[in-house]
Amino acid sequence: MLVAPILLLSGCLHVPKYQRPAAVVPPAFKEAPPEGWKSATPNDGVLRGKWWELFGDPALNTLEEQVAISNQNVLQAEANFREAKALVRQARSALYPLVTATAGATGQQASSRLSSGPTAIAPSPVGVYEVGVNGSYTVDLWGSIHRQVTSTANTAQATAAQLENARLLYQSELASDYFQLHGTDGDVALLTQTVSSYQEYLTLTRNRFAGGVASDSDVAQAETQLYTTQAELVDLQVQRTQLEHAIAVLIGKPPAQLAIPAAPIQVPPPLIPVAVPSVLLERRPDIAEAERNASAANQQIGIAMAAFYPNLTLSAGAGLQASTIVNWLTWPSRFWTIGPQLAQILFDAGRRTAVVAQFQAAYDATAAAYRQTVLTAFQQVEDNLSALRVLENESTVLDRAVSSAERSLTLSRAQYLGGIAAYLQVITSQTTALQNQRAAVDLHTRRMIASVGLIQALGGGWDASQLPTVKEVSQPTPPTQR
Repeated sequence: MLVAPILLLSGCLHVPKYQRPAAVVPPAFKEAPPEGWKSATPNDGVLRGKWWELFGDPALNTLEEQVAISNQNVLQAEANFREAKALVRQARSALYPLVTATAGATGQQASSRLSSGPTAIAPSPVGVYEVGVNGSYTVDLWGSIHRQVTSTANTAQATAAQLENARLLYQSELASDYFQLHGTDGDVALLTQTVSSYQEYLTLTRNRFAGGVASDSDVAQAETQLYTTQAELVDLQVQRTQLEHAIAVLIGKPPAQLAIPAAPIQVPPPLIPVAVPSVLLERRPDIAEAERNASAANQQIGIAMAAFYPNLTLSAGAGLQASTIVNWLTWPSRFWTIGPQLAQILFDAGRRTAVVAQFQAAYDATAAAYRQTVLTAFQQVEDNLSALRVLENESTVLDRAVSSAERSLTLSRAQYLGGIAAYLQVITSQTTALQNQRAAVDLHTRRMIASVGLIQALGGGWDASQLPTVKEVSQPTPPTQR
């Protein structure tokens, strides 16, 4: 008798079908890659897996391997993923009956005041002994339980993407710190060489002063130049040690347990394949996370709308019940109950309507967050493409400036020794040469860091095909993976 009305009501439940939120995707990136780079096809497999191997640095490879297994932030994200998977299994349990077993013994005695008359007999204590099994099952008439399962599964998928994004973030941070550290090593090597050169100049100037050829002012200027450069060299150690400490923490070690040998950067930035912008939607884990969150939010709308319709619960119970232990476990002591229950909210002062509006607004918020994530991804790619192209052009010009400054220093030194130029001219040439040389070292470091930034903006070696399916997030995590 209940079937016909329920089927009639089910046709009135209109739940919005989920579609990925629309986002503006340009046909091509505005910024062209540096000269000599190629555009990658959507199936290009270069940026896959261990992207850091593009830099060809074995020491970097060793450090990067430790991030995924020892970085505490990554381990926290992995634990969050396991928690999300457990929530999926919790939600799935609602699709099955709930069976409970009960056993109990109670005793009672009625008040003697309930008995009257001369022949009244005082009531005796009564005991009740019971053992039974009860079951209940909520029929998923409107699909709200299935939608809850799907919603939690989508959230678990978003958490899996969040885990991958954490790995990419800290692996990229390690690579950036690594190149910045070795860029500092380049500055240290340059300043060490410069200090040695300035010491030679100071010795030369002191000898000329002793011979009456130079003034004490020249000596003071040479000393100032030397001591200032030595102070800069010492100051670089602060930056290097801090970067080394940061790398140690990224691989899950105390700073005291890591020492990275000094080694200026010798290799050029790698050539990184850049595909069309639409491919970026499948390569960025943060975009996948935002999209899965939108799907989960859409399911919540259907769950909220199902609350307008009645719930059907089936329950049954059976067991043994008696007033004495002797008769307890006997066939005549059996009892059973069974029956469906249909419940419908008749008045809630607009609560369900407000809940639907709440989840519709929540979905709109997640859709906007998805579109913003996509826009931010495009911006990050464009920023790093622009940086690499401009820095490469700047490097070419700066190399010329370094050569000119070194030639100017050679000429100034010769003129000073020939007595046709003041030592101030040598100081000026030295300062200019050092500034350009340091700029060249720092520029190369910036190009390496921009390469890491571009790889991170492109999603590293990840793509959406690696996202676990709904079935996979419904399975327990094997102990070996923890």
